[in-house]
Order: sequence, then C-alpha cells, then structure tokens
Amino acid sequence: MEHKAGYVNIIGNPNVGKSTLMNALIGEKLSIITPKAQTTRHRILGILNEKNYQIIFSDTPGVIDPAYKLQENMMNSVYSSFSDADVLVYMVEVGEKSLKDPKISERLTKTEIPLLLLLNKIDLAQQEDVSKEINKWSSDFPNAQVLPISALNKFNLDVIKNKILELIPISPAYFDKNAITDKSERFFIEEIIREKILKHYKKEIPYSVEIEVEEFFEEEEIIRIRAIIYVMRNSQKGIIIGHKGMGLKRIGTEARRDIEKMLDKKIFLETPVKVKKNWRNDNRQLKKFGYE
Repeated sequence: MEHKAGYVNIIGNPNVGKSTLMNALIGEKLSIITPKAQTTRHRILGILNEKNYQIIFSDTPGVIDPAYKLQENMMNSVYSSFSDADVLVYMVEVGEKSLKDPKISERLTKTEIPLLLLLNKIDLAQQEDVSKEINKWSSDFPNAQVLPISALNKFNLDVIKNKILELIPISPAYFDKNAITDKSERFFIEEIIREKILKHYKKEIPYSVEIEVEEFFEEEEIIRIRAIIYVMRNSQKGIIIGHKGMGLKRIGTEARRDIEKMLDKKIFLETPVKVKKNWRNDNRQLKKFGYE
C-alpha cells in the first residue's frame, strides 16, 4: 500500500483551540494550554504515525497585531506556515468575526493549498447558531471545507483526520516513524515551567517571562535541572518569588511533578529568577531563546 505524508498547518486567533486540537489528534500533550492569549509562542510540530501515513501537524501562535519584536517573531512563524503546508487548517470558534490580521485572511481566501475551516466549541452553542455560522464561513471562504467540531470533547476529530488523509500527498515519511515532535526535552521542560507561570500569575507577568534550561545532568537515579526564569524588571522578580519564596516554590513543585511524569525519572529542579531588561525587543536575546 502507498505511504502518505504531509504537513498540516493550523492557523487561528488566540484561544480558539489550536493547541487543544493538535494535542487531541496526536494523543499527547505537546502544546501547553491555558486560558490566556499568546500561550503558544513557538511553532510546534506534532507527528501522527501509522503504518501507511505520517501527518505532521504544526501548531502556530495565535494571530495578533504585534506590539514588540517577540510578537513580530511569533507572527513570522504564522506567515511561514503557508510555505510548507500540504493542508491548511483555519480554526475559528462560534461567534468569532474574523482574523486579527486581514492580510492572513486575504491569503487564506486566495490560497490554492487545500483549506479546512474548523468551527470549534460547538458544544457551547445552539444548533441553530452553529448552522448559521457554517453558512457564514462557507460564504466568506468558498475555497474551504467547513467542518463543525469540539476539540475539547473530541467531536468530529475522526472526520477531520480522514479528510486530511484524503488531501495529503503520496510521500515517504519526513521524520522517523517513532518521532512525535521536532522539539527537544529541554524545550518541553521550559514550556512546562512557563505553563505554571501562566496559570498562577496575571497581568503583564506571564508575557514578560522567558525560561532557559541552563543545565541538564542525568545521573543513574535522578536528573538535575537548572532552569533560569527571566523577567524584565526587578519588581517582576519579586512577584514571581512571592512572600517568603512561596510563589517560586509553588511553580517549582508543580513543574517538577509534570517533568517527572514526562521523563519518568526523579527530578531535582532549580529555578533561579534573573532580570534581563527588555529581552522581548532584543534580537540577540530572542535568537538565544530559540526565536528565529
């Protein structure tokens, strides 16, 4: 039987469920998920392997109007998703009007790449409203196949997968058939720690933080990890650490549990907090943190 393989790139506004969809389709938690916008900063590949196919899903940052260089970089990864896609998935939620970047909307309406428009969170809407939305999006994007889904409840995911399998080309696998992502263990450790900060802190703190695994030493019984939490101001450092260090302790405890689960080994995790002024607008720092 012929083997199929292809890139399926997921685009949409923040918090429409892109990461939830990819995690559900892969069956692994690769992208962190929080209720906050801009949770996803990097383009993350999730690889679904079966004997006769390999689907490479690409979870991209939510479409925003960038306010600083980090966000410009995030948007560049969205633009680049047009260049290698075999299938584009444009994800919207019930009640949504349009993408926050009209240039991307225009590219989607004109693209010759097969386009699936997924109407997500239909479990939160009335059937009548869902039917109206399907008609609206079908009219706005006549080049797309519109499918109602609930990524959280895994409704219609088999239909999506079968549609994708119809659309991707005959090709050998791009990655090893045992691979589930292109990212390293260090990347996921950094994301787990950042997820805990997104969960417990409000306002500007989550958007001023970057994590860098500085040391990773694997011994027979334990893995020792030193991950720096970078913030932009001294006042933010104090907020992260918290009263008598309790804030930082909570982050470390929760992150360590998740890292131990991921690596299946006992972890010693050290998370010092350092100030790196204005790193979000510093090209050299952004490159150091893995932003292209």
